[in-house]
Amino acid sequence: MITEDQLDRYRVEGTMLRVVRDADRANDIRGIVVAWDDDTVMIRRPNRRVVKLDRSYSYRPFSEPRAELFGDEQGQES
Repeated sequence: MITEDQLDRYRVEGTMLRVVRDADRANDIRGIVVAWDDDTVMIRRPNRRVVKLDRSYSYRPFSEPRAELFGDEQGQES
């Protein structure tokens, strides 16, 4: 879970984040931190909509490579 210090640093610096919610890249959220509480984080997306996300997701700067938390599903053979 992301810490209060990390969230505050991202908010103050205005860092664009990538929130990885599952293995599908299409479900990633991109935006900046605007607020948080004990369980959730509010992210403002580029289209100015605000989404409320669980703090247990992976929050990383958008400039860093995407964290592959769920394994490489495309490279696996059945």
